[in-house]
Amino acid sequence: MTIQQTLPTDHRGPVTGKERALAPDLIRGAMLLLIGLANSSNFAFAGQPGVETAPQGFERILNFLKLTFVDARAYPVFAVMFGYGLVQLARRQKSSGATPSAVRRILMKRNAWLIAFGAVHATLLYFGDFLGAYGIVGILCTLLLLNRSDKFHRIVIAIWAFELVYVVYLGIHGLIAALTSSGPAHAIVNDPNPSLAASSYGASLLDRLHEYPLHTATVLGFVMVVWLGIWAARKQILENPAAHRTLLTRVAAVCMSVVVLGGLPYALIGAGWLHVDEAAVGSLSMLSHVSGMFGGPGYVALFGLLVSRITTLSLPVRMISSLGQRSMSGYLFQSVAWMTLLAPFTLDLGHRFGSTAYTALAVAVGVWVISVVAAYTMSRRSYRGPAETLLRRLVY
Repeated sequence: MTIQQTLPTDHRGPVTGKERALAPDLIRGAMLLLIGLANSSNFAFAGQPGVETAPQGFERILNFLKLTFVDARAYPVFAVMFGYGLVQLARRQKSSGATPSAVRRILMKRNAWLIAFGAVHATLLYFGDFLGAYGIVGILCTLLLLNRSDKFHRIVIAIWAFELVYVVYLGIHGLIAALTSSGPAHAIVNDPNPSLAASSYGASLLDRLHEYPLHTATVLGFVMVVWLGIWAARKQILENPAAHRTLLTRVAAVCMSVVVLGGLPYALIGAGWLHVDEAAVGSLSMLSHVSGMFGGPGYVALFGLLVSRITTLSLPVRMISSLGQRSMSGYLFQSVAWMTLLAPFTLDLGHRFGSTAYTALAVAVGVWVISVVAAYTMSRRSYRGPAETLLRRLVY
């Protein structure tokens, strides 16, 4: 006869399904489509921003929409949600009676494993990994931000107010550059990534070893976006969006206006409807990228408003939110798909048909739909997802 003894622990296990709020999961699941649209285009064009440099017909519309609503606008959403998730995780641990040191240990361990996941992902599949950067930022936030007072966290609102002023400055500078443009017209060109154009997997792997550290260093600045998510989570805005509808409406209106107006001139160039010289293109590119940071709070606020009006969980909502619950698996699945379908040494679908832009769009939507169906199937079988299951086992 075997007697099993339950050992005491100073922390609790991972979140259960009944504890999850709808809004964060729906946001993550839906925004994986925009992440897919951006990254599939990077793969198909072997560079960034991944647009057709001489668009014709409907390609002009695709370039315009991508540069206005997707590029530099989708990934900040996940930065906001990452910060939100840090607070949710810490709060659940504390409410279960975990000691402060145990909470910190769990967060540090989870973020350390994210760095490891990111290094493997970037080495084997895609240099543009964000998991490792999230892990680094998560460690910094755990050490420096999570246990601060509400008064301290108001600093991030001041930072974003300054960021808005900076966007206005860039907008004025870009407008002047466009109006005074005198040189030959300059189109948007894709900045090449050697790993995406490599003719063999071995060569692409070696290229990624060089590209990944630089990419990670360039995106660590989104700690300010993560911090905004921490502030929002402390207010529990997405757990009860109906109670914060006024705030969400204002944030959505302001931030999405910045997103659209800041990206519009660059999108017009990408569509071939605005012709300016190289200096003006550079100025408007900077405006587009900086204004894109507002896509983080902007899209989150829009989805918060959507959830506040949902009275019945329809099948599409349940399916998309099930992907959001497995967003890491969905994100990694996309990289496997891009490598299989779009790399030059695999199927190379981007160059097998008439339009690379159309192919990238079809692949992105198709892969996202497959991931939604797969996630919903996992949900019906009470399976978290392979990446989430592995991370939880390593952490807990």
